[in-house]
Amino acid sequence: MLINKSLLIAFLLFSFILLLVDIIWLSIAPKYIYRPNLPGLLLDKPVLWAAALFYILYSIGATIIIIRPALIDSSVINAGINGFIFGLVAYGTWSLTNMAILKGWSPYVTFIDMFWGGLLTSFSASLSIYLIKKFL
Repeated sequence: MLINKSLLIAFLLFSFILLLVDIIWLSIAPKYIYRPNLPGLLLDKPVLWAAALFYILYSIGATIIIIRPALIDSSVINAGINGFIFGLVAYGTWSLTNMAILKGWSPYVTFIDMFWGGLLTSFSASLSIYLIKKFL
């Protein structure tokens, strides 16, 4: 039963941290990275239902693939390593596909997105596991 409670709390923590940090990133990155390197491709306002669905699905996937094993092992380090790999692969899948099929997609944006996905997911997963270990 404890793993279920911990898993639910970790899912909520991961989702909150991921969203909070990504909102900060997305309030800065478009001006300096996306708009200059992907002219004409960005919407003025994001499609919120699509963004919400992404965060829900991404958090579910991360919880199953990263968070649950890290809770079982009680390992912040494993959460960080697996989080980086998961984020790199997930964000890379999106960005490399765009580079393969969209005219004018920037390799620079691809590199930044892949690194950001790894870093964001690693940080969110590590902090979630750390907080669960410390307070539960």
